[in-house]
Amino acid sequence: MTTDATGSSTVTDEAVHSLDTTADPRLRELLTGLVRHLHAYVRETGLTQREWERAVGFLTATGQTCTDVRQEFVLLSDVLGVSMVVEEVNSRDAPDATESTVLGPFHMTESPVRPPDATIDLVGGGEPCVVDVLVRSSDGSPLPGAVVDVWQADGNGFYDVQRPDVQPPGNGRGLFTADAEGRVRFRSCVPSPYPIPTDGPVGDLLRATGRHPYRPAHIHFIASAADHVPVTTHIFVAGGDYLDSDAVFAVKPGLVRDFTRTEDPDLARRFGLTGAFELARFDLVLERT
Repeated sequence: MTTDATGSSTVTDEAVHSLDTTADPRLRELLTGLVRHLHAYVRETGLTQREWERAVGFLTATGQTCTDVRQEFVLLSDVLGVSMVVEEVNSRDAPDATESTVLGPFHMTESPVRPPDATIDLVGGGEPCVVDVLVRSSDGSPLPGAVVDVWQADGNGFYDVQRPDVQPPGNGRGLFTADAEGRVRFRSCVPSPYPIPTDGPVGDLLRATGRHPYRPAHIHFIASAADHVPVTTHIFVAGGDYLDSDAVFAVKPGLVRDFTRTEDPDLARRFGLTGAFELARFDLVLERT
């Protein structure tokens, strides 16, 4: 390590120079920026050796918490707002298209293919609802054959991968194909607010910073169609808690939708329901490529 005329370390320049032989120019750009920002952070905050050790331990524990059905690093990225910034940087949101938002940490398993009008709520216990989605292009034309991937927590706020002893695999998930009118309809339960997992390092971080772990009620969607830009989004339940304090900063006002109490007997029979239920109707609008 060398020093400049003032005696200050030039280790940052040396570390950056060590990347000059990186063959991939984009990798060189990313690593150079990372080194410069990390070194500046250490100097700006006066990071102590003890703090550095704790940070390394935290990142180690985060990696050790990851499994094939749990992604603690994605969760960490989410609660620090990094996931939403990446989404914003890469977003191609068109004025007339459905806004995109974060993928979240629970898109961990492949959604089972479901027939039209199927239920994704295999365990019951929540308030029943019917979701009626029109998938269309930003020019207004419907998109028959569009594929819509859906996943959500159960009525108690848990995903299937979190409680495999209670929920069968694929509960709360479905892969649907839009009909000739561009519609996807399915039965589910009304989503409810729920806490993100707090039994790992991310939970420790939230407690240390006095933050709550809750997400507002929502259903996840990925919609795709030929010659259109896929969209990854949420639909949030209007009037629910935590819409203004989502633990992962993913709420966009344009994604909040009403779930309306209805007693439509024809629709109820179609989905095997009796009595009143909640109905959510909305469009998923894709931008043309």
